[in-house]
Amino acid sequence: MNQFQNFTKGLLKENPILVMVLGTCPTLATTSSSLNGLGMGLATTFVLIGSNVAISLLSKFIPDKVRIPAYIVVIASFVTVVDLVMQAYVPDLYNTLGIFIPLIVVNCIVLGRAEAFASKNTVWSSFIDGFGMGLGFTLALGVLGAFREMLGSGSIFGYKFLPGDGILVFILAPGAFIALGYMIALVNKIKQK
Repeated sequence: MNQFQNFTKGLLKENPILVMVLGTCPTLATTSSSLNGLGMGLATTFVLIGSNVAISLLSKFIPDKVRIPAYIVVIASFVTVVDLVMQAYVPDLYNTLGIFIPLIVVNCIVLGRAEAFASKNTVWSSFIDGFGMGLGFTLALGVLGAFREMLGSGSIFGYKFLPGDGILVFILAPGAFIALGYMIALVNKIKQK
């Protein structure tokens, strides 16, 4: 598979959220606004890229018996960097995302890409894969967050463009399920054509 296909498969063909339906817990919980979705997506993208590259570099030195715990330690290191940087530079977003930042460590997207791709491929291919999957994850979270924020509060990125309060259900948990369901249906329709 060439590098371009490696990069683009995360956008639509193998999008972690909209096709593989992985990482739905942070997806549903953090996308009440476009800023939250974008922030979570970018944090996860950084962890995906960093852990893919590191695991690709270290995979020949990690014994099979301890590969999963070793991968989790590598991923946890990158999550700690994200956690501390967000806490220092974007404390409002950090407080909003709360526990979901440390939970990136056990996000099945990150661990799955480490096991299925990074441990078996070159550093460059692993970088491209992490970037593509992370970008697909970020786009899905950003669009879902924007959709929920527009319908739920009549704003986007906090800028109000509709009078009134919007449809409250889209800011709440049921709205996340409804919006994600429609997005997945739309992607399936597009892929069928």
